[in-house]
Amino acid sequence: MQRFITVDNLDLEINKKLLLPDDLFHHAVHVLRMKIGNQFELVDATEQAYVCEIETLTKKEGTIKVVSTIDKNPELPINVSIVCGVSKGDKAEEIVKKGTQLGAASFYFINSKYSVARWKNQKQNKKINRLQTIAKNAAEQSHRLKIPRVFWLNDFSELIDKSENYDLKLIAYEESAKQGEKSALAQMINQLRQNHELSLIAFFGPEGGIAKDEVEQLTKNQFKCAALGPRILRAETAPLYLLSALSFGIELE
Repeated sequence: MQRFITVDNLDLEINKKLLLPDDLFHHAVHVLRMKIGNQFELVDATEQAYVCEIETLTKKEGTIKVVSTIDKNPELPINVSIVCGVSKGDKAEEIVKKGTQLGAASFYFINSKYSVARWKNQKQNKKINRLQTIAKNAAEQSHRLKIPRVFWLNDFSELIDKSENYDLKLIAYEESAKQGEKSALAQMINQLRQNHELSLIAFFGPEGGIAKDEVEQLTKNQFKCAALGPRILRAETAPLYLLSALSFGIELE
């Protein structure tokens, strides 16, 4: 069943009838060709999901009735933020799309020292807005209750400031993998498994890797270097590996 997520508070409750917001009406009726009697799932700002049914339709508006609540919570039980050095091509889009499906709470992008591609001032807002739309679509497709937020970081000092809001801090560092490091990620997953109130922020470099001075700057601020297995992963693969490992370690028994 199609799911829609809106940031508006629609004050939904069982048997309530309401007018579809314009954007939802356009998507449901003009794009998906829904008709009277069709049902869909709707999540509003309260992060509660409901089954709704279309009751009336005109060319310009439609009304729905709230049929039932959906009690299943698909959200990753921990708050995980992904920070990525800007990479070439559509890698950022892949990270946001698939990272949203895997449960990330937010994404940050930054021009790092070894970024081959760089987002300049006039491009940053356009890129972030595009990624935010991708996050919304992916959240609806994967039946989440929340749309991850996508942000731009101007420099590493801003990253460090943001990281103060997190309990655990990780650098996915390929040199750690080359040196045979195996325990840092497992230890963090164990901590998160025992306490879902803890939060994690993880930094990933672009195709060119992470510069030593960037690693030093982060480790001085409580970031820990960790290997993601013995293989060297591509820039767009590493964040997905981490989110998958977190889901396996915390959600599956």
